[in-house]
Amino acid sequence: MKDPLDNLPGYVLRRASAATLAELNQRLEPLKLRHADVAFLLLIDEEPGISQSEAGRILDIQRANMVPFVSRLEKRGLLDRTKVDGRSQALRLTAAGRTKLAKARRIIGVFEASLMNRVPEKMRPMVLPILMALWKGPES
Repeated sequence: MKDPLDNLPGYVLRRASAATLAELNQRLEPLKLRHADVAFLLLIDEEPGISQSEAGRILDIQRANMVPFVSRLEKRGLLDRTKVDGRSQALRLTAAGRTKLAKARRIIGVFEASLMNRVPEKMRPMVLPILMALWKGPES
């Protein structure tokens, strides 16, 4: 039976997102990481010393979820927290975190290439601009 909602862009986008995130998480499983973990580690790698609250804002992680999220990665030895002032925590990757992230980057590179290979070649240059417009608006 044909899905009667296949003509709704928002529905199709949600289904595509769910399917691709599930596939990415499956590929990251050998590293005991999920896509959110990798996004967080990538951000810290790009912005060493970023505050925990700023990282949460950028990645749209609920404030209540940040402490357990960061604590879990810290307990795994992937990042360090240092107090900046009374409440702010600066985040940095550990050597183990950088090693794990390098492995995750390789997995993501293969995954991203496989995603783009699913799109007809002539349409590939349009994929990111279209997704960015849907996410951030037409001026992105």
